[in-house]
Amino acid sequence: MTACYRGAVMWRTRQTGMMVVMPLTRAEATARAATVEVRSYEVHLDVTASGDTFESRTVVRFGARVGASTFLEFEPSSVGSITLNGASVDPSAADGRRLALAGLAEDNELVVAATMRYSNDGEGLHKYTDPGDGNVYLYQHLFINNGGRVLPCFDQPDLKASWQVSVTAPADWKVATNGALVSQAGGEWRFAPTKPISTYLATVFAGPFHALTDEHDGIPLALYARASLAEQLDQQAGELFTITKQCLDRFHEMFDIRYPFGHYQQAFAPEFNFGAMEYPGLVIFRDEMLYRGAVTDSQRESRANVIAHEMAHMWFGDLVTMAWWDDLWLNESFAEYLGTRVAAEATSFKGTWTTFAMQRKAWGLRADQHPSTHPVAPSEVGDTDQALLNFDGISYAKGAATLKQLVAFVGDEAFLAGLNDHFAAHSYANATLADLLRALTKASGRDLAAWAEVWLRQPQVNTLRLTRSPASVQQSAPASFPTLRPHKIGIGLFDRAPDGTMVRRTSLLVDVDAAETTPVDADLSADLVLLNDGDLTYAKIRLDETSAAAVPTVLPLISDSLARAVLWASTLDAVVDGERAVAELVTLVLTALPVESEVVIIEDVLRATRSLVDRYSTPETRPAALELVAQAADRLIAVSEPGGSRRLAAARGFIGATTDVARLRGWLAGEGVPDGLAVDADLRWLILYRLVVLGAAGTAEIDEEYARDRSATGEQWAARSRAAVPTADAKAAAWQRIVTEVKLSNRLVEMTASGFWHLEQIELTAPYVARYFAEMPDMMRIRSGMSAEKTAGYAYPELAVSAETRRLAAELLGREDLDPILRRVVQDADDDMRRALDARF
Repeated sequence: MTACYRGAVMWRTRQTGMMVVMPLTRAEATARAATVEVRSYEVHLDVTASGDTFESRTVVRFGARVGASTFLEFEPSSVGSITLNGASVDPSAADGRRLALAGLAEDNELVVAATMRYSNDGEGLHKYTDPGDGNVYLYQHLFINNGGRVLPCFDQPDLKASWQVSVTAPADWKVATNGALVSQAGGEWRFAPTKPISTYLATVFAGPFHALTDEHDGIPLALYARASLAEQLDQQAGELFTITKQCLDRFHEMFDIRYPFGHYQQAFAPEFNFGAMEYPGLVIFRDEMLYRGAVTDSQRESRANVIAHEMAHMWFGDLVTMAWWDDLWLNESFAEYLGTRVAAEATSFKGTWTTFAMQRKAWGLRADQHPSTHPVAPSEVGDTDQALLNFDGISYAKGAATLKQLVAFVGDEAFLAGLNDHFAAHSYANATLADLLRALTKASGRDLAAWAEVWLRQPQVNTLRLTRSPASVQQSAPASFPTLRPHKIGIGLFDRAPDGTMVRRTSLLVDVDAAETTPVDADLSADLVLLNDGDLTYAKIRLDETSAAAVPTVLPLISDSLARAVLWASTLDAVVDGERAVAELVTLVLTALPVESEVVIIEDVLRATRSLVDRYSTPETRPAALELVAQAADRLIAVSEPGGSRRLAAARGFIGATTDVARLRGWLAGEGVPDGLAVDADLRWLILYRLVVLGAAGTAEIDEEYARDRSATGEQWAARSRAAVPTADAKAAAWQRIVTEVKLSNRLVEMTASGFWHLEQIELTAPYVARYFAEMPDMMRIRSGMSAEKTAGYAYPELAVSAETRRLAAELLGREDLDPILRRVVQDADDDMRRALDARF
């Protein structure tokens, strides 16, 4: 990526191969929306040629102010022809980034034939070759500002139009799009026009994929996956279809408007940048969600949650779309909240709010305290690059937690009534925060302007602390973001029962709306007082001294998994903030985790503790702390049920923390494996990866394992493992792939970066700390979007915790020409390192 200047405004551009793309600014989008009204796209793609290009022919019909000028996003490899209203347009009107048009009529027809380039970064039209069988697959991902990589288009969310797609493909392929299939003969596929949708929601999935179909309540259903995953799709289709049907039924109970886009297809695509994407009529998931081996119940729950999340988008995002990216929360916060809620209410996975409390809120809290924090609903998002950066824990998790608090504030009946009014008013159109607030205010009878100002327009997070005598809740905010908010919270009083368990005697519902609030019931005598019982609000929670001291003893005795999740999350957050020592956390893990029954708590506590041990412990104390984490996981293996999720989660945690090479080698050889633990391909790679990190395996063993597992997953694990080989040559080769290899796909670059840094190899990788800050700006010039952000994040030397690393970061951040994505990655990672250094000293 490069930077250029126009007047006083800095423009960030994306360079991919020979293409350079500037972001769309909000000012440009506003002016264009006042100039044109887009009606339809007719798109024909010919993907039969071999090589790295395809043919695209597009007819765009739109209205305009007579005599006006405008532009479309357009990034061709070469232009065949351009005509506007029957008159030829000079190909020079397309500058490789945009197509400029002048002298518009009231009604316009633009016809463009061009050669376009496939991508390998998960954006545009992504081309993938399956390493197992050599089959080729394509999917279209136009997210935010990538529409011009496939066709000329008005690429902004408020210029909705109908899409009619046709595809010429190899004769043995199948093709799916947003629209319903009209005809298919040989390699010619034609699809019906869609309802009006935004450009970023138009998709295509093509290749010799395996397909399964079903129907529910008059809605045609389908599942698609690569041919090499046919067995997995067949095995898991029953669960996938069941969850889909259950969620459709629940959304139909909640919303007056039924599912609005005809068929409901779900495809599993390789190297997809997101977990999934809500294309109307054809949701696409990353195909790791088709499990090929043993998984935990929490992984299956996560998949169910994602299915519900993407279905929620059919109303929030697809039926009613934000007018501009400053209202991204209208898409993602609602899908996050409703996905979690509907999965819990409609499917067999009832613990989604426990997962939300443990995982998703922690993601939001970390993002909200970084230097890059922003409001849930920012008043201004200047361009599409800034919009990309806002796809974070704030727009998703904080926004969802805020909505949970809103429901507690206005009541569920009024909340759903307001949503239904909102859908009725803006179906197949666009809306803003103000539009939604009007509907909710009308339905609830409560003026939400003040609520929205503090919850949606102001960044950062409050901290709630409890004191018992006198009984009160204190609310505080950072000095730089001093906003206090109204919180409706539960205060749970837990006592030890005669049988030794901890029983909730009562839960007080309290409104906290000031710096100090006295609960209605001032008697807080109990063995444990849990602030934010029920996890109703979004805040950092700190227990009173008596309750905090009791946690190691009482935590295993509480039967409510959500209450335990709130306690674990509060403990982990206190360690992150340096209020509690990482050694205390490790002790708690050793004593309380082996008796934990909720799998997601086991997984998240082991993951978070391992990360904190690596960064917050000193080099002298880390080995002992890591050994205690391994012991905790080993104890859990011993007491968990054979073949169950707890045993698998514990085994994964043990593998990641142990230094017992002999035991790991034994498991690979099938010796000493715990009963019921399947050492399948995925677990074999995890074991081998740890052995490579410890210097007990190398390139030969990686090559041998990849020969056993010649699959997409095997290819990715091999890339990660090769980056972890502790030799100078291996590190040099891996670094080269990260910073200069243009032909390497998005996922393989990311996996290479994620395998590079290890504390066991800190001396070997020491020279690459300075190289990161010197060379990463050049990496950003050859990659774009989410892939660039992920690669820069994975490659950051977060384990090189030192003042020198922070000095190098400050030096890089001082550059005026720094790519904004890289700036944010470095800025936030440096803030995390500041916390780690503070905790060490």
